[in-house]
Amino acid sequence: MDEDVQMVLDIAKEAMDKAIGHLEKELLKIRAGKANPIMLDGISVEAYGAMTPLNQVSSISAPDPRLLTVQPWDKSMLGPIEKAIIGSNRGFNPSNDGQLIRVPVPSLSEDRRKDLVKRAKEEGEHAKVGIRAARKGANDEIKSLVKDGLSEDAGKKGEAAIQDMTNKYGSSVDNHLKKKEKEIMTV
Repeated sequence: MDEDVQMVLDIAKEAMDKAIGHLEKELLKIRAGKANPIMLDGISVEAYGAMTPLNQVSSISAPDPRLLTVQPWDKSMLGPIEKAIIGSNRGFNPSNDGQLIRVPVPSLSEDRRKDLVKRAKEEGEHAKVGIRAARKGANDEIKSLVKDGLSEDAGKKGEAAIQDMTNKYGSSVDNHLKKKEKEIMTV
């Protein structure tokens, strides 16, 4: 295969890999009924005059499937951390015992599970949009290479390879979503 076409394919693959990586990260944030420290990712705390990610002022663990614990490195941070968790609108009701914060993870209702599946599917659609955007960029690049002297056959082969790659990444998104949906709907 032509070296320019291979470069276009490599760039498209990298963009599609990023879309899948982003999807995986977002799906981890969607809780599936059992406690996971990632559930508190994205929560920032007012610490020493600046907004700081929760995981930079404390250690977060999941000692059992229905409980998260947040152990601040500085005891004076207990109040602000508790306030930040409540203010995150994630449905958590933390309790503070003066040493650490316990965050019970409530079991999910059927409606809440369906909402989470819907959110997961939205994230999957975002990933597919990213994959299609990478495909369009790569196809446009190949068309410009054909205009600049690349043979029609090499252009067609390149476009076919891009479509195969798009199909492969699209089914990878579907597999991620099926797995997450099963995880969310399992009681």
